[in-house]
Amino acid sequence: MKVLVLIPCYNEEASIQRVVERLRSTCPQVDYLVINDCSTDNSEDILRQNGYNYLNLPINLGIGGGVQSGYRYARDNGYDIAVQMDGDGQHDPAYLSAVLEPVEKGELDMCIGSRFITREGFQTSFMRRVGISFLSGLLKLLCGKRVLDVTSGFRACGREMFCYFADHYASDYPEPEAILAATLRGFRVGEAPVVMEERQGGVSSINPMRSVYYMIKVSLSLIIDRLSYSPKRR
Repeated sequence: MKVLVLIPCYNEEASIQRVVERLRSTCPQVDYLVINDCSTDNSEDILRQNGYNYLNLPINLGIGGGVQSGYRYARDNGYDIAVQMDGDGQHDPAYLSAVLEPVEKGELDMCIGSRFITREGFQTSFMRRVGISFLSGLLKLLCGKRVLDVTSGFRACGREMFCYFADHYASDYPEPEAILAATLRGFRVGEAPVVMEERQGGVSSINPMRSVYYMIKVSLSLIIDRLSYSPKRR
């Protein structure tokens, strides 16, 4: 199958070269596209100087808009599967096949790489795990689907799934909302065990000061999405 790996990038000068080179050496059979979301550091210079495949966004769209741009590129260029991998080095391309396999076999429409199945590798901070567990429970309540690693940005989508996301995708911290939207619309969502690493550089967009805001915003968004959903308007 024709696979495109999407790598959203915002101020990832410390890690983006390692991420791309690691992917190219580990999985030379897949294509990739770095989505540079108006980085203000040297990320674009690194991408250009190394001749990497990248898309420069004209304005900063955030993680949701950046990934959606990648899904539109995948749709318009005839890809069968689109995989999202973070540009900060947390996602090991050695586990790409684990995330791809259920989608390639037609078992899932979206497969999420989960660090919480085998609980190996970097497990993130205690407070983040509490927040992720809360969102996991909320999603189970809203759509009946249990996903352990709801905020994981390591995920593969089949063509029908990413074509839907190309037109309908949340703009801020979209990972949990994407799970809800996919499940409500009958897409098959599941997880595969992966091992993640600590961020290799840069600064997370969800710092301790923003964690409470993030939890409130995402929780309200999920509840509103569920209440406003109507099968007649799919």
